[in-house]
Parts: sequence; structure tokens; C-alpha cells
Amino acid sequence: MDERHQYLRIALVVVGIAFLLIYPLMKIWPSGWLWQPGQYEYEQMIVGIYATLGVFLLWASRKPEAHLSLIWFTVWSSVVHGLIMAVHAVIDSAERGHLFGDVPALILVAIVLGFLAPREVVPSAYINGRSITNQMQRTDG
Repeated sequence: MDERHQYLRIALVVVGIAFLLIYPLMKIWPSGWLWQPGQYEYEQMIVGIYATLGVFLLWASRKPEAHLSLIWFTVWSSVVHGLIMAVHAVIDSAERGHLFGDVPALILVAIVLGFLAPREVVPSAYINGRSITNQMQRTDG
């Protein structure tokens, strides 16, 4: 296992745990993590989505190469979500605290995972649920 792969696994664990901590962050630092006016339904939705993503990122940390679409979804959805929030934080002066809280956090998630994640998927052939890629490579040589 190369060094970059190991760093990706660590990053997935850290991001997964961070996503599971969205609710406490909303309560501890509301100016950086909770949008106003406070809406309980919104909080539940965001916490539910990010907690679910956090669990799946923790799962992906065990074998990142098998979960590249999830990792790249996390990268691009973090960029989009972060940029949308940045625009709203600039427009609404009451929300400027987000420029120091959740906005840079999401952009950092995107940068780190985007840098560490492989950019190409190595196809694998399966028969009856078992990989035959290694067997095929041995017989080709």
C-alpha cells in the first residue's frame, strides 16, 4: 500500500467523523455552522444527510478504491455546497461567520480528498461475485 493510499484512508476517517459531528458544531459554534433563521427541520435534514455520508465515508476508508464514486461525489458536492454557502454568506452580512466555519471546511474536504483520491477506476471482471481480474492477468502473460 503506497503512502498516498494510506493518507486517503486517514482523510476518509477524519472527514467521516467530522461529518458525524455536524450537529455538535451547530450547537457549539452557531455563527459558523448554523444558518439563520434557525429552522429545526433544516437542522435535521443537514445532520441526517451529513451523518449518512459520514458513515459511508468511514466504510469507504477500509477500501477506498472500491468506493471512488462516493469519494468523488463528496469532493464535488462539497465544492458546490461550499460555493453556494460562500455566495450567501457574502450577500447576507448576518451569515459572514460561515466564511470562517463550514465554507472553508467543505472546500478543505474537497481539496484534500480530491488530491488524494485516484482519478481513474481500474475495471474488474466478476463471475458469480468473484473477481477474475487477477486470474486473467496471470494467463495473459
